[in-house]
Amino acid sequence: MEEREFSFGLSEEQRTMKETVARLIKDVVADNAHDMDEKKAIPADFIQKVWELGATISVIPEDFGGYGMDYSPIMNAIILEELAYGDMALAVASTLPSMFLYPILEMGTDDQKKKYLPLYCDATFKPCTIAINEPRFRFDPVSMETKAEKKGGSYVINGKKCFVPMAKDAGHMLVAADVSGKPSLFIVAKDNPGVKLGEREKNLGIYALESYPVTFENCEVPAADMLGGDNGCNFEAFLQKTRTGLCAIGTGVSRASFEYARDYSKERVQFGEPIASRQSVAFMIAEMAYEVDGMRLLTWKAASMLEAGMDAKRESYLAKLFAGDMTMKITDYGVQVLGGHGYVRDHPVERFYRNGRGIAILEGMATV
Repeated sequence: MEEREFSFGLSEEQRTMKETVARLIKDVVADNAHDMDEKKAIPADFIQKVWELGATISVIPEDFGGYGMDYSPIMNAIILEELAYGDMALAVASTLPSMFLYPILEMGTDDQKKKYLPLYCDATFKPCTIAINEPRFRFDPVSMETKAEKKGGSYVINGKKCFVPMAKDAGHMLVAADVSGKPSLFIVAKDNPGVKLGEREKNLGIYALESYPVTFENCEVPAADMLGGDNGCNFEAFLQKTRTGLCAIGTGVSRASFEYARDYSKERVQFGEPIASRQSVAFMIAEMAYEVDGMRLLTWKAASMLEAGMDAKRESYLAKLFAGDMTMKITDYGVQVLGGHGYVRDHPVERFYRNGRGIAILEGMATV
């Protein structure tokens, strides 16, 4: 397999964007993440502030309302990590339109691009979403139980989805469904009479992010709204981007847990000395540090290959597996370092722990 070298340093553009997002997180999110989690809602103006950075629509051609900049999975991974460092729910919500726009931009027909891209490239954030996950044990996105059957000039979709973010307010969604044994994506309007929205889900983590179960009952979609047209889309390429994006989010959540536990261990004094001086705590802090770096490097490797137009199936999948395990380990260590205080909601490590559990099981929550 062809290898590609990539730089460990950031370009001036990447550094500027990283600092801009970090500054926004510090000014807007840092003191509000706890309240968002408790109130189970993200203030609309917080999402709007992230949207105004223009990261999502920057790569959309000017003809469709974007800025026409070069597409960069590495840049997107950097942005997602910084957003998730502030709050995972905000990271998913504020970049959710990319899950709808990017696949259409990269794999949609000309008519699909003209019809749908301009709808979500306004200066004001408009939610659109994606429905991939299914409510079953050992869900595998390449083996869908949701089916789409061709009938005349339409496809009829039947099946159930879960963890569909912001589905209540979304105007459109991309729906993953099996077509004759091949996973495909369909552009579906939320007001389609075949779309049945359930009650808001009560999840273990990311409380501030609304997610819903969605049932498709004889949901008729024009054949023209099958992503990519008659030949369908490259679903594997889509998965590579979503897995890499989720890894970037896992890195951000893990880094937040590591840094909070590290600083706490230096300030928390027991028996006349900071607990960071105790070997058991110091070893956990050290493990957290190098595992965060490991997650980031695997994410950047997959993103670098995607940016070069290479097949990153292996790299994105391994990064996803590693991020799922390590996010749980690192956020668990964060709770352990704080001891009894780690179990109390006054400290954010318990939120990092709950949110981090989703990295291993959620598909299609982010993309680069």
